[in-house]
Amino acid sequence: MVTANSSSRRRLAASAALVVAALVGTAACGGGGKDETEGKGKAPGFNAAVGKIANASDKKGGTIKFIGTQDADSWDPQRGYYGFMWDFARYYTRQLITFKPAAGTESTELVPDMATDTGKVSADKKTYTFTLKDGVAWEDGKPVTSKDIKYGIERIWAQDKISGGPIYLQQVLDPKKEYKGPYKDKSADKLGLKAIETPDDKTIVFKLPKPNGDFLQMLAMPAATPVRQDKDTAEKYGLKPFSNGPYKIDSYTPNKGMELSRNPNWKKDTDTVRKALPDKVSLKLITNADDMDNRLIEGDYDVDINATGISPAGRTKALRDHKANVDNPQTGFIRYAVFPQTVKPMDNVHCRKAVIYAADHKSLQTARGGPMAGGDIATNMLPPSIKGSDAKYDPYNVLKDTTGNVAKAKEELKACGKPNGFETTIAVRNNKPQEIATAESMQASLGKVGIKVQIDQYDGAQTSGIIGAPKNVDKKKYGIIIMGWGADFPSGQGFSQPLVDSRFILESGNNNFSMLKDKSIDGLFDKALLETDPDKAAEFYKQINQKVSEHAVYLPFTFEKNVIWRSSRLTNVYTADSYNGRYDYASLGVK
Repeated sequence: MVTANSSSRRRLAASAALVVAALVGTAACGGGGKDETEGKGKAPGFNAAVGKIANASDKKGGTIKFIGTQDADSWDPQRGYYGFMWDFARYYTRQLITFKPAAGTESTELVPDMATDTGKVSADKKTYTFTLKDGVAWEDGKPVTSKDIKYGIERIWAQDKISGGPIYLQQVLDPKKEYKGPYKDKSADKLGLKAIETPDDKTIVFKLPKPNGDFLQMLAMPAATPVRQDKDTAEKYGLKPFSNGPYKIDSYTPNKGMELSRNPNWKKDTDTVRKALPDKVSLKLITNADDMDNRLIEGDYDVDINATGISPAGRTKALRDHKANVDNPQTGFIRYAVFPQTVKPMDNVHCRKAVIYAADHKSLQTARGGPMAGGDIATNMLPPSIKGSDAKYDPYNVLKDTTGNVAKAKEELKACGKPNGFETTIAVRNNKPQEIATAESMQASLGKVGIKVQIDQYDGAQTSGIIGAPKNVDKKKYGIIIMGWGADFPSGQGFSQPLVDSRFILESGNNNFSMLKDKSIDGLFDKALLETDPDKAAEFYKQINQKVSEHAVYLPFTFEKNVIWRSSRLTNVYTADSYNGRYDYASLGVK
């Protein structure tokens, strides 16, 4: 899953504990200046919302004010892949099933949303049947039907128009890619994707060619959101998606902001997940991260939608003067560099290993914000929150050689036929200071062994068409790409498959930036997906992770932690593992 600070997607933080339905508090000094002067109370304390609820309340009303420095890759539910978009999209989208509104690990449980239950599953685990609740409606009052859900999912197949989002459902329901998508469907019966049946408006049946232990997780993603065919505007749908959630989009200007108000046809008795407490939801988008942090601390806004952490200047001020407004959750993300094997000399494993050994991992951690704001030094490409991970698995001894191993790097350079080093280019988004800082750290450490690095800063809003387009990566000669990733859903499939399975390589919106093509890795995924026992599946993901490390296509920086801000007037604030340690936006209210 992608974040605003990583271009990708999603789940699991390693926070603990169950939901606490009471106010968690200390008498620490509050923050968010205007909240104090308006008499809205003090903040409940440092880490008060990590794994538990801060300011529990069911009070309705007011406007919750989001701010951010990065727009979504798309607000189209089938196209969006940024983690914060998935969280925020639940204001205007619903799915058959979704994640439990709870803090910490409890949030990874699946519960019914538009469906009456979490599905009837056949004995061979290949057929899933759902019945829709009565009263689920679109913003114009028309009922949401099973055909709307089917059509929304079918849009994933239109990769020429609806690209950039996750394609798990396409891989699982139509692995041979026989269906051409709703815009190219020329079949006489116009029944669409054969793997989904809609015998009536309240029933939907999914027929998988073979079992997949994570199929329900996929149905909880925004990509499984219904779209009404008469409201579909194809590539333009992300400008104003038609709502079936508690709020509707009143206005949206790309890179400027969005305004939402209550959907009058949303019925609370059909939705046991979303609290829908605020009357309005607003989003302001600006370009200056320091300015954003100042506005948050001053109380002008409530929460950073991107949730990638307060920048250094703001962090110092927040921790010094307003620590009670700060949370420091573990996220499910890894920040890393990745080496496209189609760009010379990164086609040579020894050249890639030279980069890994030469890198100063302590400097990279510092560039990310240090142990508190950046996270622990990462040893491999499977985060601690995913079954099968082992943080002690350290194939390149980065915990021992925290500042790099110049001797080993020079050995690898000699082995790859470049004893005096080589030249390459690092691609990094231009609006993320931490990413630029990590690129500069690499530039400095690699220079010590003769690897000369040029840094190319690109528009972060154009990620899918720049680094997500393999042809463009080759054209630009990007030998190193700075990126980050969190699990799309809490399993090895949800984290690793888009990154390393060769069948997930796309012409646009690609996330397998290394262009890794290893049939043994693909085969291990196939074995893991047949396992319904998470512990047995984890053994396969462990093997995959080891093979990925052997290929040396990734240089992990940190198992990420963030320092994030919550205003004193926010209610029902808690970090959810299902959203990678981000606050559960759909549960938030304001005093």
